Amino acid sequence: MAGEALPGSFAVSTTDGAARAGVLRTVHGDVPTPAFMPVGTKGTVKGIHPDELRSLGAAIVLGNTYHLHLRPGADVVAELGGLHAFMGWDGAILTDSGGFQVFSLRDTLLAVDDDGVTFASVYDGAPARLTPELAAQIQAQLGSDIAMCLDICPPAGAPRAEVAEAVRRTTLWAGRQRAAPRAPGQLLFGIAQGAADRELRHRSIEELVELDLDGYALGGLAVGESRAEMFEATGWAAPLLPAGRPRYFMGIGDPEGILEVISSGVDVFDCVLPTRLGRTGSALTWSGRLNLRNARFARDSRPLDDGCACPACERFSRAYLRHLVNQQELLGHRLLSLHNLHFVLELTAGARAAIEQGKLASFKQEALERLAGPEETACNF
Repeated sequence: MAGEALPGSFAVSTTDGAARAGVLRTVHGDVPTPAFMPVGTKGTVKGIHPDELRSLGAAIVLGNTYHLHLRPGADVVAELGGLHAFMGWDGAILTDSGGFQVFSLRDTLLAVDDDGVTFASVYDGAPARLTPELAAQIQAQLGSDIAMCLDICPPAGAPRAEVAEAVRRTTLWAGRQRAAPRAPGQLLFGIAQGAADRELRHRSIEELVELDLDGYALGGLAVGESRAEMFEATGWAAPLLPAGRPRYFMGIGDPEGILEVISSGVDVFDCVLPTRLGRTGSALTWSGRLNLRNARFARDSRPLDDGCACPACERFSRAYLRHLVNQQELLGHRLLSLHNLHFVLELTAGARAAIEQGKLASFKQEALERLAGPEETACNF
């Protein structure tokens, strides 16, 4: 119901510096935080069975409102029992508002005004309209546990006037979406904009907090600015969000990035990186990122990561995985995706345990010393 939060939806159990360990309670189960959300863009985490997600330790996944609205349509999903039943996932689901896709696919944007946005569908080019009320309606039909407010996400380097206008409209739309009907027990999160501009980011957070939403996200970061700027902004912006509500960083999934946002007090985060790397033949490991297409793995009998208990490492060699990748065999993509998700989920669980023990700083330092290799952090859905 509009404006009503689920009682006891979030509780912080332990803090270690700015970092927090807690529990996010949803209609479809508890989510221990910090939590990484695998991205299920079109109602599936690419190549991964829902039971496999559970066995890897995932408690919540992200669904993409933009794509599900256009294909197969929220009405179809609702008719078939909602997104949980449709995709066979009984855990928690967060759905974005569709706003990020509208503005990340800027070539499809036809018009934007205070009422909403008009864009061309990426599927057939047909004009489509998205308003805060429609974003709420779509997410209610999908029946997600957490719905995101429609927002405007300017690109990195946008003029300050454009960022300020995005802040204004994001607040305006959040207020309208807050008043719209929701699915039973559905939580509503607002998205703070403002890029790395302290004054605009403060303004956005203050305006959204006045709406008393169930949770708050840091949007408009990880969109092309430098890593140093992103981490710095997260460090001073996350503590501005209400201490008693969940904090969501939109779009981070590399090991260093995960450790940095957790250290800044972020509770939930998502990224396509683990599965995207898997589909392109790369693995996240404690010895760095491995490109399995490389000839040096042709006779490598070792697992991807010593001591890893994922389905790829417990049975298969680097040489075999390289063979699968180079022959474009689907099993190779699946096994690498499973490994990468396992790596990220285990890293997150390790950080949570370290927070509970008051040892996050040493855990982070040791982890970063072990990690090496090039970084690739793009998280566009």
